[in-house]
Amino acid sequence: MTTNNDPTTPRRSRAWTAGAAITALLGLFFAFDSIPKILGVPFAREATEGLGFSPDKTAVIGWVLLVCLAVFLIPRTAVLGALGLTAYLGGAVTTNLHADKPLAGFVLTGVYVGVLMWIGLILRRPELLRVLGLRRD
Repeated sequence: MTTNNDPTTPRRSRAWTAGAAITALLGLFFAFDSIPKILGVPFAREATEGLGFSPDKTAVIGWVLLVCLAVFLIPRTAVLGALGLTAYLGGAVTTNLHADKPLAGFVLTGVYVGVLMWIGLILRRPELLRVLGLRRD
């Protein structure tokens, strides 16, 4: 095994790697949610209609999610993307609550995903803890 002792080579911490893995998994989750909506796949249109939206709104919802995801995956704009995804997930919580979906299985899923998303982002960018007032240096 070789070790890299070059001080100019960036070294990724375990926390950063865990954050990147969480981000990658959530990126796949959001992509697999948005793309069927954009393409108008029948199950996505039916699910959107089941939540009280007209089926023609399915693609719009998919595009909003995909744009927020793209902004989130660009390191320089990740915080802005996380804010957009948080708003999107808040809308999902509200919509599922309005549709009388089960609380733990559907309604709060957006909260779980949002918290996981912010954990992944903070693991990759720990300086956010200072910005949020959760850490002093």
